[in-house]
Amino acid sequence: MRLFELIFGLAVILSAPVNALSIPNHGKLSFDVIRKGKDIGDHSYSFSGSAKAFTVTVTTDIVVKLPLIRITVYSFKHESLERWKGGKLLELSSTTNDDGNPHQLETDSKGVLPASLWNDDIVGKAQLLNTIDGKIMSIRVADLGKETVVTKRGNVSASHYQLSGDLARDLWYDDGGNLAQVVFKADDGSKVTYIRK
Repeated sequence: MRLFELIFGLAVILSAPVNALSIPNHGKLSFDVIRKGKDIGDHSYSFSGSAKAFTVTVTTDIVVKLPLIRITVYSFKHESLERWKGGKLLELSSTTNDDGNPHQLETDSKGVLPASLWNDDIVGKAQLLNTIDGKIMSIRVADLGKETVVTKRGNVSASHYQLSGDLARDLWYDDGGNLAQVVFKADDGSKVTYIRK
């Protein structure tokens, strides 16, 4: 009997979709972007549709100003739209203004997941699609275990992963598979943290 249960259990696992997407129940994830203790912008994901066919809108709006004189020294604006069906990315379009350098992208998935970070399936991959220029990025992923993450709505238990290679990010996903926090180094070496609202 135990052998039958084992075989049946394996069959269920193997028949499950490769991309078991973790879509937030309320359809949105929002983050404050923090650098040197200051709120410099917002990052958000909006989901519409059903688990079988949905779209994700990703928006980032960051402005860094010099203290006291309040002159903008860096700005980054990004909006992308991902269209998913049957657990697979069909197409991605994005518009980005990286401190005056414009980028536009229209692409299919190229057989890899996008580096928009909301989908915790990326921690099992070796390549990701850059959502700004469409390039394929090679990554390595280290599982750093369970930790407690501070959000605007209280502490949450989360799994910590560290990405390195063409994309360096520390990512935390809560027990529901939803992105809970992001930490990375900016070009000037300062630490940037996305804190979930």
